[in-house]
Parts: sequence; structure tokens; C-alpha cells
Amino acid sequence: MWGALLRLGGRRGLAGAAPPPAAPWSQVVSEAEKIVGYPTSFMSLRCLLSDELSNIAMQVRKLVGTKHPLLDTARGFVYDSRNNLQMRGLVVLLISKAAGPSTAELSFQHNMVSGIYSSQRSLAEITELIHTAFLVHRGIVNIGELKSCDGPLKDMQFGNKMAVLSGDFLLANACTSLAQLQNTKENCLTDDIGISTWKEQVFLSHSALLAKSCQAAMELAKHSAEIQDMAFQYGKHMSMSHKLHSDLQPFVKESSSDIMAFSLNCAPAVFHQEFLGRDAWIKQIREAQGKGNIMDYKKLQEAIKAGKGVTSAIDLCRRHGNRALAALESFPPSEARAALANIVYAVTRFS
Repeated sequence: MWGALLRLGGRRGLAGAAPPPAAPWSQVVSEAEKIVGYPTSFMSLRCLLSDELSNIAMQVRKLVGTKHPLLDTARGFVYDSRNNLQMRGLVVLLISKAAGPSTAELSFQHNMVSGIYSSQRSLAEITELIHTAFLVHRGIVNIGELKSCDGPLKDMQFGNKMAVLSGDFLLANACTSLAQLQNTKENCLTDDIGISTWKEQVFLSHSALLAKSCQAAMELAKHSAEIQDMAFQYGKHMSMSHKLHSDLQPFVKESSSDIMAFSLNCAPAVFHQEFLGRDAWIKQIREAQGKGNIMDYKKLQEAIKAGKGVTSAIDLCRRHGNRALAALESFPPSEARAALANIVYAVTRFS
């Protein structure tokens, strides 16, 4: 299981009985942290405050004044109120608490604190380290596409080196911590998981880490294979909903006067391309490009909103939310289960 983990970098339905009003994301997270008795904003401080990373932080300061993405990642290491980088570790803790004590004979029952085994807490921290390493590695820029306003070439090259080395350092720490859990079972991924290219990419880059971590938390407590699978399903589908919710923000926010840049591989754009056809989509992209290949995101956003891409992405988000809620039905009622459901409600509501 750990090999696959490292490689990856309630109520039943949303459409059935009316769920409780969705609370703001920050409130949902705050209440969930109280349930697990663990402030996840400090989830990975033991690693991030090490001497090695302190030295890295000093080096990253050299990038101030440039537009290297490693700077933004560094600012969000401890806490990012908008994206909440510690969400994955929090979900691992919540689902561990929701499952409760194992019925199997364990030699470490005394290590349970607030309904969570110490190994499960360690796993939550490891999950955050792996995801943080993924974010750092993703911040490598394409030197060939740099503009003069991005910063001096040597600084951007230096930033790339720091992104590679610091990301590798985090993964090395994760490897060491995983070995200390003394659970070496490996569950390799198959080459074909039978879903579309976009879903496969999102699953591997966003959902699989959380899904495998939730499953591993159940295995550490010796829960049944059924509970392990339901934990996997919750982590997978909640994370998919979370990614879809994030992709949809530039298209559903009404109060913002600034047009948010968005990836052309985001869910609404992918759906839009499927309905429109690849050739017509490429034509719209070219029409939205101005002088110097500067993208007019407002024009492209209006084109996508005029089609079915946004509504299709919202429907998919809610379908994944429903499947996450269905997986929670296998867990006994508790505050932790309710908090897990509230997380789903928060990422499947669109005002």
C-alpha cells in the first residue's frame, strides 16, 4: 500500500432529503479540528521547521521580487485560508475517528488518543508531506516561456532547482516516516483504471493520495476490508468533488470583479470541449488570444459559461459528493462522521 501511496503524489444523497445549510469552509474545518483534537494547521511543522528546511527557506527568500511559483507555495506551507493545504490530513484523522476502535486484538490499543491511534496521526502528517512535495514539484516553471516581467533568468533557474530539491527532501522524509509505520504491504496501481483521461489525471494527482491515506488509516487500526474500501471511496469521491469545486470557482463566483485565470484543462473547459468539439474549442482559444499570446480569460470564460461545461461540472461534483456520502453510511453515527459529511456539503454547494 505504501508504495502506491508514495507514487501518487451523514445523509445518503444531496438530491434526496435536504441537507443542513452548508457552513463556510473555514468554519467546517475549524469545527472538524476540534473533533479530532489536533490543529491541522500545524500538521507538518515537525518537518517544516527542521534545520534543513530552515536553510531552504533562507534560500527561497532570494526569489522575492520574482514571479516564481515556489514563493506562493512557500507562503502556504503552514496555512492557506483559501485553499487549506492541510485538508487531506484532517480527513484522514476524521475518518480514523469515525471508524472508532478496531475489533481486532491490537498490541497498541493504549496508543489511542481522542479515538485516533498514534500511527493514524503519523499517517495524516505523512499524507500532508507527500501532498506538499507534490505542490512544490508542480511549481517548476518552463524556462522557455518566461517573460522579462517574471524575473531574472538566473533567479528563475535557481527557483526550479530549489523546487526540485525541497520537494525531494519532503518525499525523503515521507519515505522515512512510512517505514517507521512498519506496514510494507504494497498495492500497485493498474495501467488502466477505466476512466477518461481527465478523471484519470485528477485521480492520480489529487484524489488517490487522500483515498489511499484514508484506506491506510483503516488498515493500521485492523478494520475490516469493507471499512477499508468505504474509507477509500470517501477519500476518492470527496477529493474529486473538492477538485471540481476548485475548478468551478472562476465560473460561479459572482461577487468578484476580477476575472480569475484558469487552466484550460479544468473540468468546465474539458466538458465544454467535449460538447463543442476539439477544432471549435481550439478556434475559441485562438480568438481569445491577443497580442503576444496574452489570453483574454474573460472572453474565454464567457464562451464556456454560454455552453454546458459549467453545469456539467457542477453535476459531476454533486455526483461524487453523493458517492462520498454513501460511503459514510458504513460508519457509525458520530461527530467525526457528521464533520466528514459537512466537508462534502461545503464543496458541493454553489451559490
